[in-house]
Amino acid sequence: MPNYRRALILAVFILTALYLLSGPRSPPPIASQRRPTNTPKSDGDAAPYPMSTGRPNGPPKQETRLYPPPRQRGDKTSSSQQPITQPLPKSLREQLQYQFPYDLEGKFPAYIWQTWKYTPASGEFTDNFRAAEASWTEKHPGFVHEVLTDQAAVYLMRHLYASVPDVLEAYNSLPVPVLKADFFRYLILLARGGIYTDIDTTALVSTTDWIPEEVPRSTIGLIVGIEADPNRTDWREWYSRRIQFCQWTIQAKPGHPVLRDIVVTITEDIL
Repeated sequence: MPNYRRALILAVFILTALYLLSGPRSPPPIASQRRPTNTPKSDGDAAPYPMSTGRPNGPPKQETRLYPPPRQRGDKTSSSQQPITQPLPKSLREQLQYQFPYDLEGKFPAYIWQTWKYTPASGEFTDNFRAAEASWTEKHPGFVHEVLTDQAAVYLMRHLYASVPDVLEAYNSLPVPVLKADFFRYLILLARGGIYTDIDTTALVSTTDWIPEEVPRSTIGLIVGIEADPNRTDWREWYSRRIQFCQWTIQAKPGHPVLRDIVVTITEDIL
């Protein structure tokens, strides 16, 4: 019986020892373990970068910026800003010079401009003008030949001179189509260049032969003919001026200063 008790006591002792040796242990502290966000930090225990994007718990720290912070709306400084001055209005001549610059050394554009009540494709186009109109195409193969109606000329002028309203106002204010046609020839040559000729004129030779071969084309920008040069004492009874230039056929490079002055003069006289 005493041996049985000893064995029982020894077994209890061994079981108790095994239980104590195999019980849970607290883990050792880890150096890289993240500190809870609500744990205050000491002054010397600052992380090299922010641990979260939330609002900091401690007092705000002074930031060092390599550039000044952006200005808020309404933050104006008068020392570095200059007032915007209203640009001075340009004269009509300056506006035309800007819109239609002149290049003396450029080529004469291959355009032929004519106006009439109807186009040659219309059945109402006058038969008396068909041979004359066709002569310009025959003598100038490869040229763009436009015969514009009065209404088409109005639309074209609106397109070309929309940025120069004074000229457009003067053109639109002319009361009859024939006056618009007279103004149109200078306007179209100033803007696009080429040849303007009345619908009843006939091309006898090509305009490529109008300038002598020994004269460089890079030195000429406007070609006009002399309509009248009478050598008589009673010329006033026949002509308005002693020497008259014809305006029913003109060749020009776009932007020519003479055409610019003509357009300015007509516009200012109308307005």
